[in-house]
Amino acid sequence: MTNINTAYNEIFSSYPNIEIKEHIKKLIELDFYYPYNATFFCITNTVNQNFEYVSKNFTACTGLSRDEMIHGGMNFFWSLFHPEDITLWLECLKDLMTFTMNNLNDEQRKRMSYTWNYRIKNGNGKYTSIIQNTTPLQFDHNNKPVIGLAHYTVLNEDVKMDICACAKYLNEKNEYETLYYKNISSQNLLGVISNRERDIIRLLLLQKTSIEISESLHISKHTVDTHRRNILKKLQMSSTFELENYFKNNRNLI
Repeated sequence: MTNINTAYNEIFSSYPNIEIKEHIKKLIELDFYYPYNATFFCITNTVNQNFEYVSKNFTACTGLSRDEMIHGGMNFFWSLFHPEDITLWLECLKDLMTFTMNNLNDEQRKRMSYTWNYRIKNGNGKYTSIIQNTTPLQFDHNNKPVIGLAHYTVLNEDVKMDICACAKYLNEKNEYETLYYKNISSQNLLGVISNRERDIIRLLLLQKTSIEISESLHISKHTVDTHRRNILKKLQMSSTFELENYFKNNRNLI
């Protein structure tokens, strides 16, 4: 665990003051209304490497102790990671933080959402894939995110996934635009898709028309149709229906 702590501290080195306790309290209150399902959320503190809150769904989703998660903090959660995923996961975090600090302005950082995935050992002793989506809530004096709302989707134990990193920007139309994507495990078929094409695929999976996509992304319908043709050509597919079937198990990372 020492190597994880060292790498994590380097990525998220910051100052220890947390200033949004009232905001966190309001988010905790909302947990009462969330149904039990295959997702849970945590409020993460990268400075203290703990969880300000762990939602009630944690045990139902993982079979693990919520008390251990709360009291053990990130060290407990990291101890559950599949050994083969740790290095790749740390690379995800490093790449996303480097991109955030070097490629985004202060206003963009406030409207970003980050996604990555890994495997943890659940209460049955089996490794299961987790897709984590984190939205920053508070930033330090260098505008580095230090408090985040992390939403976790727990997949079936038999689902196998490449480890990927993704950064999306919430634009003026309140649609996410992909600004960064990297398949850390390998350069597979998804690697040939551009960020703009990734946005269009995501909106197609939401059953959006070309006109609706053009309005959301501030581009012409002609440009959308051109991207759609290129996507099908790159993936050697003949229809949007085939595209939807291909991405049905990968839509959280698009």
